[in-house]
Amino acid sequence: MRYRQARRNSPRNTSLILDWMHIIIGALVVVMAVAAFINPESNMILFPVIFFLAAVLNIVNGVYRYQQSGRDRRRKASAIGLMVIAVFLLAVMVISAVSIWRRG
Repeated sequence: MRYRQARRNSPRNTSLILDWMHIIIGALVVVMAVAAFINPESNMILFPVIFFLAAVLNIVNGVYRYQQSGRDRRRKASAIGLMVIAVFLLAVMVISAVSIWRRG
């Protein structure tokens, strides 16, 4: 029973999940960005979604790096930097959503 618990929370498993998340969210962002830039008038709603997905990816990376940093201050600082970028992307998402909502 303990073996399964330790195996489920292993760094290898977490890294694999993180890799799959990068692949899936990266592909979604690329597809949505292409669609949004080909026809921006009809696909305006995709811009906040793109910023949201980018923020989610930065938050997940920041949390993962922070957990893996241990006592290394540089790694903790880079993790916090990723989280700050995520907060900035969330702010841009809100601004773009509000501007689209007001325009529509």
